[in-house]
Amino acid sequence: MKQHSLGLGTTAKRTRRREFLEEMERVVPWSELVALVTPYLPEGKRGRPPFAPETMLRIHFMQQWFCLSDPAMEEALHDMPLFREFAGLGTWDERLPDESTILRFRHVLEKHKLASQMLQTVNELLTAKGLLLKSGTVVDATLIAAPSSTKNASGERDPEMKQSRKGQQWYFGMKAHIGVDAESGLVHTVRGTCGSVNDVVEANSLLHGQETDAFGDAGYQGASKRPDARADVKWHIAMRPGKRKALDKTKLVDQLTDQVERI
Repeated sequence: MKQHSLGLGTTAKRTRRREFLEEMERVVPWSELVALVTPYLPEGKRGRPPFAPETMLRIHFMQQWFCLSDPAMEEALHDMPLFREFAGLGTWDERLPDESTILRFRHVLEKHKLASQMLQTVNELLTAKGLLLKSGTVVDATLIAAPSSTKNASGERDPEMKQSRKGQQWYFGMKAHIGVDAESGLVHTVRGTCGSVNDVVEANSLLHGQETDAFGDAGYQGASKRPDARADVKWHIAMRPGKRKALDKTKLVDQLTDQVERI
């Protein structure tokens, strides 16, 4: 793959996107991840020569970092020199990956479940460098919207996606349940479910097994009492908003409780 310095001379301004990509250039273990995915990629003995595995891997990562669809990622490669440089691609008049190429690469990762292996590889390297301390885990969940339209080949909504309510708003899609190292903020576990699965159901599956403390918002009430809870983990769960709102701030105990909940 072509190596570049990310020192484009087209502008002197140090944008947040540029600084972010420069940081990712330094911290992501590219060589280890390329070695992981390369055995599963086609050799390209027929047809047009394939793009370098590292190029496709970098494009895939930019898709996730900047929330770009396959067509949007293809357009970004044509429109943004910074993205092409980060991917190790040449000038705009050279061949660039189209949306189908980007889609096929993602399908390879999905077929061989390489995303979880890549996360494990990164976490092992972070642990070796002392960046993942593993004494505590913070858990949370986020909703990922999916098209609710039935205007497709099957005439139905995606059966793996479900309705979910957050506050007064309804969403249709899936839910990502995430476990994060409490000290560094680095993600160590991700699980995907349909949107209707309650946060607390996945709480204990987000622990890596070496922590002594776990932290969650009010949606994780009862995590310590579930059948899969571990006796050696102490859960610290936020107070429900209604209960916190009812605290009497004129009382010292309630003042201190409110301060602890804010922390």
